[in-house]
Amino acid sequence: MAAKREKPKDIVSKLRQVEVLQGQGVTLVEAVRQIGVTQQTFYRWRKLYGGMQRSQLARLREIEKENQRLRRAVSNLSLDELIPTEAARGNFLTFASPQVH
Repeated sequence: MAAKREKPKDIVSKLRQVEVLQGQGVTLVEAVRQIGVTQQTFYRWRKLYGGMQRSQLARLREIEKENQRLRRAVSNLSLDELIPTEAARGNFLTFASPQVH
């Protein structure tokens, strides 16, 4: 059975909940248990999303989408430049047209 993936806004809320519980005197281990994740998951989330606000998450998502779009654009441009240079060197396959009898 596949594990449930939390959405970033839910992760930030849970991290904030742990902070509140710790402020009330609850131990970290108990606070992490109350939000329903393992300590390892908590530390991973804190490393990725620690200190973020919800508005910052929206901006992060926008930046990630833009980064992905730019990577595709660079990849396509690199390929467009590579094809003519390889063809000029003679590094291409020629396909014989099928002979019709």
